Amino acid sequence: MIDARLPLAFGREDDAGPADALLIEGEGAAAATRDYFTAAPETGHPANCACCLPRNAAGMALSRLLLARARAHGARFNRVIAVTHTEGGRAAVIQAVEQDPLASACFRLR
Repeated sequence: MIDARLPLAFGREDDAGPADALLIEGEGAAAATRDYFTAAPETGHPANCACCLPRNAAGMALSRLLLARARAHGARFNRVIAVTHTEGGRAAVIQAVEQDPLASACFRLR
């Protein structure tokens, strides 16, 4: 069975080629193949608890990248490079790909 989900790998901005999108921890101006997210502070609550956001910022940024790709805004990308600067950022991306319904259906960790 072929996995049609888009691969998502951790790396640096320099690792991205012309067919890659960037998911960057931090703040900046989003574009069709580049989006930003900030890692939520640790609350000690389980993932997606009732008092916390049901979707984290990384999951929402991945959704925006996917929407831009579907609408053919900018270059069509075949992979996402996640650029994280903290363990919290890395954990947010992993959580999004493993637990966010849209992100897990459309992206796979590589």
